[in-house]
Amino acid sequence: MSAALPVFNLAHAHAPREVVEPRTAEEVAGIVRAAAARGERVHPVGTGHGWTHAIEGGVALLTRGLAGVEVDPATRIARIGAGATWADVIAAAAPHGLAPLAGSAPGVGAVGYLLGGGLSPLGRSFGWASDFVRSAEIATGAGELLTVSATSHPDLLAALLGGKHLPGVVTSVELGLVELTTVYGGGLFFDAADAERVLTEWAVWSALVPEQANTSAALLRLPDLDFVPAPLRGRFVVHLRVAVVADAEEGAALVEPLRKLADPIVDTVAELPVTALGAIHADPDQPMPALEAGALLRDFDPAAARAMLAAAGPQVEVPLTVVEVRRLGGRLAQAPQRPDSVVGRDAAYGLFVVSVPVPELFAGPVPAAVGGLAKAMAPWASGGFQPNFVGSLNQPSALETAWPAEMRERLERVREHHDPAGVIGH
Repeated sequence: MSAALPVFNLAHAHAPREVVEPRTAEEVAGIVRAAAARGERVHPVGTGHGWTHAIEGGVALLTRGLAGVEVDPATRIARIGAGATWADVIAAAAPHGLAPLAGSAPGVGAVGYLLGGGLSPLGRSFGWASDFVRSAEIATGAGELLTVSATSHPDLLAALLGGKHLPGVVTSVELGLVELTTVYGGGLFFDAADAERVLTEWAVWSALVPEQANTSAALLRLPDLDFVPAPLRGRFVVHLRVAVVADAEEGAALVEPLRKLADPIVDTVAELPVTALGAIHADPDQPMPALEAGALLRDFDPAAARAMLAAAGPQVEVPLTVVEVRRLGGRLAQAPQRPDSVVGRDAAYGLFVVSVPVPELFAGPVPAAVGGLAKAMAPWASGGFQPNFVGSLNQPSALETAWPAEMRERLERVREHHDPAGVIGH
C-alpha cells in the first residue's frame, strides 16, 4: 500500500488496509464514521512531510482531493482546503498584494503546518501562522462535522491551534493574510574554512537584530548532484538565511555585517517577490527518505556555535545533511490574543536536524550522530520541543512533553470529548 501514499518522506513503509481520497467534508465525516463502526483508525495524510512512524493498518485518508484555495481580498482571508500546499496559497494570494505566513518549503501542506503552530521564515515579523487562523472545519473522531472559531467550539479551536494531535480530520481553514509583496532575503553560503567565524558571529548578530529581520543558520553537507548549484556540489557549507521585511536599502544595511564575515561562495540575498519565499531556505522539493529531530534552545551564543561545530562541523564525519538553528523571538514571543496550544513562544532559538537520505545508516550511525549533537547542545537546550519539528530521531517522550502539563491535560480533555474511541491516528 505504501506506493499509493503521496508522502514526501520515504523513510517509512506505510501499510494501511485501505487508501481513500474524499472530495468533500461530508465524505470525510462518512469515512470516519464507517471506520469507527469497524473499530479501525483513520490516518489523515497530506503531503507526508511530518510522519514520524509508519501507518500500520486502518484507513489512510488522503486530503489532496480537498485542495482548493479561495482568497477574499476585501477581508484579506483565504479559505484553504486540507490538501492545499503553501505554494497554492502563495499563488492565490499574491495577485492581491497579500501573502500567508507560509513555511520555508512551499511544497508542505498548509493545514498540517498550521495545526503545529506554523513557524514561517517571516515569523519574527508577524508571529506564528496559527495566530492568523480565523476558523476551521473538522470532521471529529465521533463523525460530527463542525465549524470551529473563537465563538463556536472555542475549546476545540484552541486545541487545533498548535495541538497537532487531532481529535478529527481538519478539512479546511480560514486564514488571515498579510499585506506584503516583497522581502529582502535569500542565502549566503560560506566555505567550511570559514565555518567557526561565520557561525559564532552570526550567533552574536542574530541575538541583536530587530523583529523585521528573520534568520537561520544551517550546516549543510551537500551531495555532488546536478540539482545542487555547481559551486556548492559535494561541499560542506554554512548557509546563513535571511528574510527582512523592509525595502532593499534597509535590508542590505541589516545584512551587511554578514556579508563582511568572509567571501561567500554564493550570495542570493536580494529583494525578492513574496512568491519566491521558498528560495530563501531552498529546501529540497523531491521525495526522499530522511530521519529528523528537533529541540528548542534558550540561547545560542558563540560557545553554543563552537559546541555545534565540534559535534557536526566540517572536521567531523557525521551522516547529517542539515543541522539548522533558527532565531525565534520577536513577535513569535508575544502572548496569544486568544487561547491556543502553541509552544515555543518562550524559546530564543530552535534546533532542527535532518539525516542523510541513506536508509542503511538509519539504525545506528544516524541516531549516534544525533545523540552526540544533543549532548553537545544540552547546556543551551530549554527542555522543550516544537511539535512541527519533532521527528523520528527524537525520544518518544518529546511529543508527550512538548506541551506544559496544564495545556496537555486540556488537549487530552478535548480529544476524549471529540474522539472518545481514539479513531484518529496521531
